[in-house]
Amino acid sequence: MADCRDDRAKTERGLIIQPTFLSDPKLNNLKEVLVDWINSTLKVEHIVVRTLEEDLYDGLVLYHLLRRFTDIQLPVEEIALTAEAQIRKLEAILTALNEVFETNEEAVKWSVKLIHSRDLLATLHLLVAMVRRFQPDLALPVVSVEVIQREVTKGGFKSDKQIEHITSQSDSKDDRGGSNKDCPIDELFKLDAHKIETVKKAIIHFVNKNMAPLGLTVTDLEKQFSDGVILLLLIGQLEGFFIPLYDFHLSPTSSAEMVHNVTLALDLLIDRQIPVESVNPQDIVSQDIPATVKVLYYLFRRHKNK
Repeated sequence: MADCRDDRAKTERGLIIQPTFLSDPKLNNLKEVLVDWINSTLKVEHIVVRTLEEDLYDGLVLYHLLRRFTDIQLPVEEIALTAEAQIRKLEAILTALNEVFETNEEAVKWSVKLIHSRDLLATLHLLVAMVRRFQPDLALPVVSVEVIQREVTKGGFKSDKQIEHITSQSDSKDDRGGSNKDCPIDELFKLDAHKIETVKKAIIHFVNKNMAPLGLTVTDLEKQFSDGVILLLLIGQLEGFFIPLYDFHLSPTSSAEMVHNVTLALDLLIDRQIPVESVNPQDIVSQDIPATVKVLYYLFRRHKNK
């Protein structure tokens, strides 16, 4: 059993997310997905989480999540007001979770100290582990961040940069449902970069040709399709129908509104027998280029000669 009270060298060396990555769309999308998951899970408890950094450190939310998914009963205060009580509560919760996860000591990427100090990286690792264990059908965007690793040595402080993987491809919907073996886009992204760029340029040309009547131009597939607006307009142009403006968000301001738009677009394509069932709307919102190119490729293949 991994004892969450141990201040192990690995966790206490200090892994801090590189500040420039804190605004990364994929990271923020993952945070929003996790917040939505917590809120939907604890809706019956009338618990609402707004930010992962500020709402999980005292153990209240983790306590209720543990109680919802397991039969474990912990002899702790439901509401811990003092730091000492919060730490005792976190010790009990994390010890119980580590037993459920059957995580070995070296693999644990969180601790009482890190969670209580509002460490975002440790909090994300813990929540992702909970999703994998308790709700594995929930698709999570693939997220990696650059972290600064700080360590105290005899000569003072030592720092280094490295890539930390918070989620992996196995956490995404693409690996859980349906086979994509027949899709050439999956093979495309295994090829040389210049071949990928050639295909992207062909798709951009195709998109702009069909969006010209609307006075729109696309130069960046990842960013300009991430909110679903241009994708919906393109589908309307190609398939010959008008999508009422009240059906989607023309100027989305949140990830949820973007996901709504992209989900609507994918549903429209599926209704027209275009095989995009394996594409996760979250991936397009997160500016995942293979997912975006896959959808556009199927539209290109269907309409390139029209």
